[in-house]
Parts: sequence; C-alpha cells; structure tokens
Amino acid sequence: MYKISKNDPEIIKAEMEKTKDAKIYAKLQAVSLRGQGFTNAEIATITGYNSNYVGELCKKFVQNGIDEFITDGRKGGNNRHMDKFDADKFLEQFYEKARKGQVVKLHEMVKAYDEAVGKEHKSLSSLYYFLNRHGWRKIVPKKQHPGKASDEVIEASKKLTLS
Repeated sequence: MYKISKNDPEIIKAEMEKTKDAKIYAKLQAVSLRGQGFTNAEIATITGYNSNYVGELCKKFVQNGIDEFITDGRKGGNNRHMDKFDADKFLEQFYEKARKGQVVKLHEMVKAYDEAVGKEHKSLSSLYYFLNRHGWRKIVPKKQHPGKASDEVIEASKKLTLS
C-alpha cells in the first residue's frame, strides 16, 4: 500500500493544469485520485487503466515524486542526431560526389555518419531514415545497359559483319 499525503493532490492538480500531454495528465489524475482516497479499482474504472497499473503509478510517485511523470524518460521516438542545418552540411560532401557521377556507397556514408554523430549504429536503418528525410533515395546501377540489344540481334549482327 502506497500512502500519498494530503498535500500531494493539490501539487498534482497544479501540475495537471500545466501539462498539455494527455497521457501525463491521465497518469497524474490517477495518482491524484488515489490521494483523495479512491481505491485502485475505482480509479481504474475512471481512468481506464488496469488497477495493477494504478498501483504501479502510485508506487512510482511515492518513490520518485512528481518528476517521474513530468519528465518523459522513454528512449524511443525521435532519434535525430542532427538538425536540418548540420544534416545538410554533412550531406554536402556526398552531393559533390554524386554530382560528379560517382557512385555513393552506403557503407561510406555510415562510417562518416557514425563519426559525425559520435555513435556507432549497428543497423543501416537509422541512416536509411536519415537519407529518406533529406530526399535521398536508393538507386542501384543496372547490371546490363538498358539500351543493349538482345542476344539474337547481336548474333545476327555478327553474321552480317563477318561475311
């Protein structure tokens, strides 16, 4: 049983008025209701959370305070390591190579990107997302020239030139 003091609901309500995030608001509401004397089951009915989750929220509040709910400690989401200006500056070296008609290889870009960011990426997906955001697309050279004649036409041509 996690005991929330009588003053905590007022502090929580003040924070609820400040927040614009609906998820944070709902979590704070659950903790506030617990401080007002509601049971986990009643709070679960009001908020739509599971009663066990309400208990976890109250436990987090008692152990870590209101900062647990205000700061978003998730690791996922926007992992952009460069803003638009830095990204354009980074990509300029590869634009030059592409303008000259040279093939820009992804592994070269990954190495340069890891050095620029200061973090080693184990998969290529982060760089693919980065390049997609900046309008780059994957173009692979064809193995055969698109205007190359068929084998039959080449053989017929050889016969004509040899006679």
